Amino acid sequence: MNAPMQSRTTAAYYIQAVLSFALSGGALAIGIAYLPVGGWTRAFLGIGLLYTVTSSFTLAKVVRDRQETNEIVTRVDQARLEKLLAEHDPFKVEGV
Repeated sequence: MNAPMQSRTTAAYYIQAVLSFALSGGALAIGIAYLPVGGWTRAFLGIGLLYTVTSSFTLAKVVRDRQETNEIVTRVDQARLEKLLAEHDPFKVEGV
């Protein structure tokens, strides 16, 4: 019942995700820096980039937290069911 939770991702997948995020964010930041527009437009696009990055981190955290909560509820329900099944005696006769 106390089995440790196993990671669903490999180290290679984790590294790929981090590198992909860094590359895409860096490429977009460089693209914004070299745009042939004024400073205010460049600043607006930079703020938009930061807002997108922070909101994606927030969304990922919310999804992860919801998944962990569902796993905990499932474990508690499973433990209750196992306890009921362990306490149940099908051959016990009431009132005898």
